[in-house]
Amino acid sequence: MDGTVLVADDDRTIRTVLTQALTRAGCKVHATSSLTTLMRWVGEGRGDAVITDVAMPDGNGLEMLPKISADRPDLPVIVISAQNTIMTAIKAAEADAFDYLPKPFDLPDLMKRTARALDRKGTGARAAAASTQSTDTERDDLPLIGRTPVMQALYRLVARVMNTDLPVLVWGESGTGKSLIARAIHDFSDRRTLPFVTITGADLQDIEGPARILARVRGGTLLIDEIADIPLELQARVARMMDAPGDYTPRFLAASQSDLAEAMKQGSLRRDLYYRLSGATVHVPALRDRVEDIDLLAAHFLSRGDNANGLARSLSDGAAKVFNTYSWPGNVRQLENAMRQLALTSRAPEISQTEAEQVLGAQPATEPVYAKANTERLGASVERHLRRYFDQHGGMLPPPGLYARILREIEAPLIEIALGATSGNQAKCADLLGINRNTLRKKITDLDIEVTRGRKMM
Repeated sequence: MDGTVLVADDDRTIRTVLTQALTRAGCKVHATSSLTTLMRWVGEGRGDAVITDVAMPDGNGLEMLPKISADRPDLPVIVISAQNTIMTAIKAAEADAFDYLPKPFDLPDLMKRTARALDRKGTGARAAAASTQSTDTERDDLPLIGRTPVMQALYRLVARVMNTDLPVLVWGESGTGKSLIARAIHDFSDRRTLPFVTITGADLQDIEGPARILARVRGGTLLIDEIADIPLELQARVARMMDAPGDYTPRFLAASQSDLAEAMKQGSLRRDLYYRLSGATVHVPALRDRVEDIDLLAAHFLSRGDNANGLARSLSDGAAKVFNTYSWPGNVRQLENAMRQLALTSRAPEISQTEAEQVLGAQPATEPVYAKANTERLGASVERHLRRYFDQHGGMLPPPGLYARILREIEAPLIEIALGATSGNQAKCADLLGINRNTLRKKITDLDIEVTRGRKMM
């Protein structure tokens, strides 16, 4: 490693260990127990990377990140903290930290992250990860990464429910990371030292299945995977297990690709089980609902490929555009597979648009889970969409002006499709919609709708 690292921690042992390790690695190190001194060094232009604790005698390291980012936007900051909660990770991500590690940290892991920070200094590429469990033993997990409002709301909701005993329903399409969310709820909870056990319907087939499951989980966390796919008679065993868990009551979580409220209405989920499980509901958004996170996720997966072959990869502007406009029916898991393939097959450090298009052409044509619901009423579809929209705000209200925004979202595609069906003939379109032609013209103008008649723009 080459560069100067600023270390701020009130623990003398940690300062000594980091100073020795970084010096041996070839870095220059300035270490301090004071945030005031750290900020003075940053203001003077010193340092190529920063490692800082959160709780310091003269302030909070997280609260200094916005000022560091404002003064030195290309200075990567790695946050370390004994406050090992998901909220600390969330705050670090929101404050644009380069990375976050909980204490006690693994020194070799921290050294690798510091090397990446020094390598990427000045590129503007931040890799803030909200997950604190990114060790080599968990490399197959989808990363808990995202700076979009829906992901930040998800993080806040997880932080609120993790230390309660409420059952939690986690639902979302295949590949969105439901199991990772469930695992995060356990890993950051008071039960983190107890077992985390995942079961399916197969574990409940035997009449002694529930007893064996409870013996395995021993008061830890029990995740029931794809609860809506479990036959109704076996769902009854789950309900009885929740009512009489024995000496050690576990935390119950359930995961599903479908909206369980809708599954209950359709009869594929027992009503009594739904109400037992629905202490809190966590919806994991599809990747197409968090497009702004695609570049961050792609960089994360490509960096894993960097470690494997030693060659740093990045997306060209053309490739990034291809990925940002793709629908990603397989969600984050599909994106991960695409990046792994590109990390292996791309010939140049910068992945081209052609390579991006080729890898997407080779992806399996997975359909979104909701695509099969093509016979449901429009009202039911809209209701589900609105409920998801409210859930994504984590218990907080959406921004004001919701009525006008929703009407605009429905009205614009309705008029566009109607115009297309009538080949751009506004008189026919107005008649089809049952509105006055002048009203249609006004809406076309207000909604900024392009009107075509055949191939000729009107």
